[in-house]
This record gives sequence, structure tokens and C-alpha cells, in this order.
Amino acid sequence: MKINSLFLVFTYILILGSCKNQNKTEDINGEFGNHDFTNDLINETSPYLLQHAHNPVAWKPWSDDAFKKAADENKLVVLSVGYSTCHWCHVMEEESFEDVEVAKLMNDKFISIKVDREERPDLDMVYQTALQLVNGTGGWPMNAIIMPNGSPVYLGTYHEKEDWKNVLVKFSTEYEKNPEKMLEYATMLADGVQEVYEQPANQMVNAITTEKIDNGISEWATMWDSEWGGNLGEQKFILPTNLIMLLEYADLQQDNNAKNHVLNTLEKITQGGIYDHVDGGFFRYSTDHTWKVPHFEKMLYDNAQMLSLLSKAYKLTGNEDYKIRIQETFKFLQTEMRNSDGGYFSAMDADTGGEEGAYYVWTKEELQSLLKEDYELFSTYYNIQDNQEWENGNFVLNNTISADNFLKKYSVNEAELKEKLQQWKSILYTARQKREKPTKDYKVLTSWNALLIDGLLEAYKAFGTEEYLSEAISIFNYLKENNYKNNELVHSYTKDSKQKEVFLEDYAFLAKSTFGLFEVTLDKAYLKFTKELMDVAVEKYKSDSELFYYNVSNHLVPSIINTSDGVVPSANAIMAQNFLQIGHLEYNTAYLNKAEIMSSLVTEDFEKHAVSYGAWGTLLQQQAFPFYEIVVVGDNAKNIVAEMNKFYLVNSILVGSTVESEISLFKDRFVEDETFIYICQNNTCKLPVKTVEDGFRQMQSFGYKGVVLENF
Repeated sequence: MKINSLFLVFTYILILGSCKNQNKTEDINGEFGNHDFTNDLINETSPYLLQHAHNPVAWKPWSDDAFKKAADENKLVVLSVGYSTCHWCHVMEEESFEDVEVAKLMNDKFISIKVDREERPDLDMVYQTALQLVNGTGGWPMNAIIMPNGSPVYLGTYHEKEDWKNVLVKFSTEYEKNPEKMLEYATMLADGVQEVYEQPANQMVNAITTEKIDNGISEWATMWDSEWGGNLGEQKFILPTNLIMLLEYADLQQDNNAKNHVLNTLEKITQGGIYDHVDGGFFRYSTDHTWKVPHFEKMLYDNAQMLSLLSKAYKLTGNEDYKIRIQETFKFLQTEMRNSDGGYFSAMDADTGGEEGAYYVWTKEELQSLLKEDYELFSTYYNIQDNQEWENGNFVLNNTISADNFLKKYSVNEAELKEKLQQWKSILYTARQKREKPTKDYKVLTSWNALLIDGLLEAYKAFGTEEYLSEAISIFNYLKENNYKNNELVHSYTKDSKQKEVFLEDYAFLAKSTFGLFEVTLDKAYLKFTKELMDVAVEKYKSDSELFYYNVSNHLVPSIINTSDGVVPSANAIMAQNFLQIGHLEYNTAYLNKAEIMSSLVTEDFEKHAVSYGAWGTLLQQQAFPFYEIVVVGDNAKNIVAEMNKFYLVNSILVGSTVESEISLFKDRFVEDETFIYICQNNTCKLPVKTVEDGFRQMQSFGYKGVVLENF
């Protein structure tokens, strides 16, 4: 078994070592001016080593003299291997190697050696192999503590400052007390040194665990309706946030039961009466457990979130029915819910003339008159049977026969059925337009319109349809023009409205949407606006806990903190998601820590009541399971980002830049006339690659299970 593992590791390292060096050579003119510190790397020619030449750490290049010095002074060696465009190498330099306190510890207790892995791939290969055997994966920066004879006693990748100090103290102390034991450990690396020397960072008690997520899903699973999808009960809500989270869980854990539950639910709701088969769009909820008869109210938030869910499910499955439902729902929203300036109304009433569903239902006589010789086909497909009447001779269109069985029964092919469905919908749509329409609530809610931006962006990612992106941008522009005054949002806007109230969800949801616009357009103006919204929200809704108030109190209404999802996601959960995304983009450790603390406060709630904590579940999974940073930098970044977005990717941030940028994930990664993809996980990065396929292969080498490379 060990031989096979070694073979795989060496094969992997050889593949990495064969990659062409595409790093940008840096201009070092002026580097020899006045500096507080200069070490032995100043005499090197490697751009990477010269980047560290003025660290307070007394770096030395790899040499016999360095190891002789370690032996003579009876010190361990710190070996740090990286390369010039390695993002997390630079982060660790800024946090630790430029820190005087850390440098003093390294200089007093160790001999420190810095290696450019592109100059010395042989050295890199040796220690990456050991790192692979210890941790199961490798990458850069690679930081090791080794004996004066070159044998490693500890191997890791990126460490935050305090974690790195803990490692240094732990091993220097152990070496001073038990040098013979340390040497024994070094010679036993392949037989279990990983268990002896765990990374200190991994020894911290962490309330967010995969086991607790599993427990939450298992508890929720007892409520699943295995036949009709959704949760057991006579009234059923779709709850897209939960289904999105469960689909992510299914992908992360390769859990077919969870996946099948989501897909079965989607099949039942897209074919059932809760979906409007004529106009498009989803009703608020089903009054029965088979999704047949809805409450005929259409809400913006439901349809906005369904665009997101169906788009993600399409990327995972390629199911064309989802694509059709997205197209039809978008058409409904544009036709019935959009005002002339580009904002979207909040709701469309269930009643017409005081009668619920009158606008939507059909009598058998109406259908026979409209469809004529096609009525028999239609009535079978849409379940217009005597025993399926809703009330007062009215029927709700819902499909309970599978397409395959229908095609066999009537000897029609798939193309003919598709054409028939389009004809029937067109006929009924024309007839319905002659009816009195339900009234609409014309107010434009910031948070719900932000959800629609999210849904349209997900549809754009899945299909590349420019109309979805342009409409998302249009909604943002509308909100900025009408719902944003003097750097303050309002929750609701109508013409001449005097309303000034605004809630945490408005800031949280819109910040998430504008970050999404940044992700797909690469336009940093959206990122700037995201951060402005977050800054206001943090100040406006801060509480004595780590969570945020939903509202600002007044003499009648006290401030409240709400964590569970309702018909829309928890605003606190979305705030925490925003902290995590921005934290990864900018390496904002305060934001990352904030997200983790917020999550830890609701972990037990998720474990016991996952059905009410879907948005938190998405965040908990991003923290408990490996999280991937996918970064594309270069002239063709936008096209590559768009190509990668067509795949179902979970637990990741996918961002790009076509220009040089000081943003943390882009810094020092721009190469003129080239475009590179950088894959990082857990503060460790692979070598840059040029193709989407190679990028996904790197994710798989990190252990990512979701990308199916057979699609290429």
C-alpha cells in the first residue's frame, strides 16, 4: 500500500515539475537602497528569493554551509519553498516573515533556508513528496522543519502568524529537550510522523464540524416526503434556500439520497400545479401534499430564488426541463412583475374579482373549445380527468404522467411533444390575456429585488445568456437610483414614497448581489459598492453579540435578532456569507473570523433544525469542508470565468481580473499577454495553468469530488 501511495505521489510531483515556468520576472531596480534588514538572499538572482532579501528573517539560500551552521549551532532548520506568483507565499511573508517578533524567534532558534521551487524543482520534489505522505496533498507555500541532516520532522503549507509561532516554539522546545527522540521521529516519517506532529492550527476546538452537518441533514431527512418530494405535510412550501444547501451537501458528500430528494422535489414542483404552465412562474405554496392545487399568489422572492435553484440544478444535471422553466419564469417576471423603469414588483394577488385562482384555472368545456382535436392529448398530459377536478368544475393544470409513458401511449416523438406543448401554451396564454388579471403590489423591495439579481446571475452563469446579465445590471441600477439615497438604502420604494425604514436583509442581500455582479463582470465598482454596504450594515445593526440586529429600534419596536430562514434566507446568514466571500478575496482575516464566529453560534440550531437553517447550512459547509479559491488573471479572464461558471461548483469563490490588481487574490499574478488559472485550497496553491480542464484537474488533486472531467 505504501509503495502504491509513493508511486502516485511521485507521479503527481513529476507532472507538477514539468509545468513551464510562466512567472513574470520582476524588476529589482532600486532594491539595494536603504532597508532596515538585508539577509544572504541579496546575493541571489531568483526574483522570488530577492523578494525576501530584506525580510528580518536571516534567510539563507540552500547550501552545505547552511546545514553545517545548523549542525555546529545544534539548531533545527526552517525550510520554506515557494515561487514569485504564489499568493499565499506573499501572505505568509507579510504576516510572519516581515514581522520582527517572528523573525527573532526564527533567528534565535533556527537556521532558515528559502528555496525557489522553480529554481530547485529537485528539492521541491523531495519535500513535496513528504508533505503529500503526511497531509495527503501538497502545494505552496511549503514550510518544513528539518533536522541538520535534512530529514523533515514537520511539514505544512500556509500558517497564520500565531499558528506559525506555535509550530516554531513546539519544535524548538522539543529539540532542545529530546534531540535523540526528534531524530527518531525524523526517520519514522513514512510510518506515522503525521500522528506525532499534528498541525497546531488543527488542534483547536472547532464547533463547526462535518459530523454536525451530517447530523442536521439526517434529522431533516426524517421529514422528507420520499414519494412527492419536499417535506411531509398537507401544505408544502418549496423553500429554495434549503434545497440549494441540500444539493451542495449532496455534491460534497456524494450523497445520492440527498441528491435524489432534491431532484425528485424539483420534478414534482416543475410538473405540478404549483407551477403556472401557461404564464410561467411559481405560486407561493401548495395546499396539498402532491403540489397540485396552489395558493394562487405569486411572490417575487419565490420566483427569484427558483431561478437560482433551477440554474444550479441544471448545471449539475443538464436537465432541459429546468432550462425551460427558467425561460418561462423570466418571461413571466418581465411581462407581469417589472415596472417601466426596471424595478420588480413584490407580488401578484391570488384573487381576481374576489375569487381565488379565477385567472389561472380552466373548465373542461373551455379547454375542449380552445384545443379541439388536441384535447385528448392535452387532458392526459395535464391530468384533466373527472376525478381530478379542483372545485366548481375548475381544473388546475398539472402533469403526473412521465414523458416516456406519454410518448409510448400516443406514439409521438419527443420533438412532436415539445412542439405540441408550445402550441397549447400559446393558445391558452392568448385566451387567458382576455381575462381580468389579479392585482399587483407595485412596491419595489430592495431585498427581494436583490434576490432576483442573484437568480439572474445564476441563470447567466448556467447558460451564458446575455439578457439575464443585462437585466441583473438593470435591476441594480434601478435600486441604486431609487432605493439608495445619501448612502442609505430604503427597504421599499414606490413613486413619491416617504418610507425610510430599512432592514438588515436589504443591506445583506444587496451586498451579496453586487458581489455576484463583480464575480461575473470583473468590474471592481461593484466590489466597492459591496464593501460600502457591508460597512454601513455592520455599524447600523451591530449588537452586543456577534450577530446583527434585524432592525433599528425605536420607542415602539425593540431591536430583534433573527437567525432562522423564513421565506427568504436569514439576513444574518447572508451577512456571514458575505464576510466569508470578501474575506477570501481580500484575505481579510477579521471578516473570515467574523463569519466563523457567527456560524458557531448557530451550529447547534442547524444540527437540530436544519430545515430552518438552509442559508447557514451553506455557510457551515463552506467552513467545515474544503473551500476553493479559483482565480483567473489575464486578458482572457472574463471568458474563462464564464466557461468555468457553467460547471456546478460548490464551496468555492471564482473571480478574475484582466489587469494588474492589488486585491489580495490577484496581487502579483498578472502576466502580460497571458491568462492563468490559479487553484488554491486551505491557503495552499497549485501551479498556474492555462486551461479550464487543467484547473479542474488541480481541484481534483486537492480532493474535490464535484467536477466531472468526462464532460470535456
